[in-house]
Amino acid sequence: MFKNYRLVIALLLFCAGMLNYLDRAALSVMAPLVKKDLGIDDAQMGILFSCFFIGYCLFCFLGGWGADRFGPRRVYAWAATIWSLFCGATALVTGFGHLLIVRMLFGIGEGPMGTTTNKSIANWFPRQEVGRAVGFTNAGQPLGAAIAAPIVGLVGLNYGWRIAFVVIAALGFVWVACWLLLFRDKPEQHPRVSQAESQLIMQQRPASQSTSTPQQDNHSLWRYVFSLPVLGVASAFFCFNYIQYFFLSWLPSYLTDFQHLDIKSMSIIGILPWLGATVGFLGGGVVCDMLFRRTQNFLLSRKLVIFVGLAVAALCVLLTAWSQSLAGAVTLITLASVFAYMTPQACWSLLQDIVPAGRIGTAGGFVHLLANLAGILSPGITGFLIQYGGGYHTAFVLASVLALAGMLLLALLVRQKGVNTLRALATH
Repeated sequence: MFKNYRLVIALLLFCAGMLNYLDRAALSVMAPLVKKDLGIDDAQMGILFSCFFIGYCLFCFLGGWGADRFGPRRVYAWAATIWSLFCGATALVTGFGHLLIVRMLFGIGEGPMGTTTNKSIANWFPRQEVGRAVGFTNAGQPLGAAIAAPIVGLVGLNYGWRIAFVVIAALGFVWVACWLLLFRDKPEQHPRVSQAESQLIMQQRPASQSTSTPQQDNHSLWRYVFSLPVLGVASAFFCFNYIQYFFLSWLPSYLTDFQHLDIKSMSIIGILPWLGATVGFLGGGVVCDMLFRRTQNFLLSRKLVIFVGLAVAALCVLLTAWSQSLAGAVTLITLASVFAYMTPQACWSLLQDIVPAGRIGTAGGFVHLLANLAGILSPGITGFLIQYGGGYHTAFVLASVLALAGMLLLALLVRQKGVNTLRALATH
């Protein structure tokens, strides 16, 4: 028996996020070598970054639905197996068309990750720990992007970019084995969880107090997913994701093409924004729970974190557009990452509180689908702006404007009256 077995669950989810973003960032880090080897230009690279999210967005929703219906253990195991397989298959591509197909299939595997993580946290953590749990588990994502720069960059330089993808795929398969061994869908199903811990979690789970399953809930799923509060959370998440995928896809190229770093230097300096993002994830979760303890207002505590995070990120991204020095640009991008990455865990935990427990996977999947449309738009738009529309300056300005739009939509759509209406649905 473990006194706090949920810490093991948090560590598993942390490692999943780290591997997921290590996989995802690998192409960005290797972009200069891949472009040269396969004869790909910036506009085509933007399309490659974007096509990943076609499969990804669809399976955000289907993965969330599957997590509600079949449980997160089974869904996550299949998802991680598929994304690891196609990460390794990247090493076999011979041209733009092959890479386009592999990236799309790769996205299908990674699609269920965010919503299945959120479903797992909703099942395994009491309400007062949700902010920290989401913050810690999701902190693995930017940390994965951070270590992608030195690991993938150095492996690629020494052994070739294809070998880098094979190494990452092998790590993914190791994680799947650990997940199946150590995880169960709920603490009450796990033989290593003490009765005291199981009772604590069961009595204080987040989301609605309703314990109904989707089959027992008489209200249409669409009544939840098209409600104003859920759409407001999705809007804020979308605007954060636009910045995230802008950095994830194009930061290595910005450092090499605009700031004129070589791949080795970029691999080191490129760590800094993602370390800042890791701090933001961890700090945002702690701040969310601290504000909740002081105000006893779950909605207010989450909205404040999202507002401040997007506001500071918007300012830093805007200033980067006019920064000419490497030190100034990297400092601003790192600060933008710290504050921007305070917002997603606030969005996830806010969603857990306003959507019934039996619908959190599917509703979360729908929100993640809408939010990750930014993954289709951001890399592709940025690629065309770099090549045809004013370069990186215009790309930074657009990302800043969208962050401000996310703040406005959150204020207009996520209100206490709408949240209370959703909660009332769960009890009737």
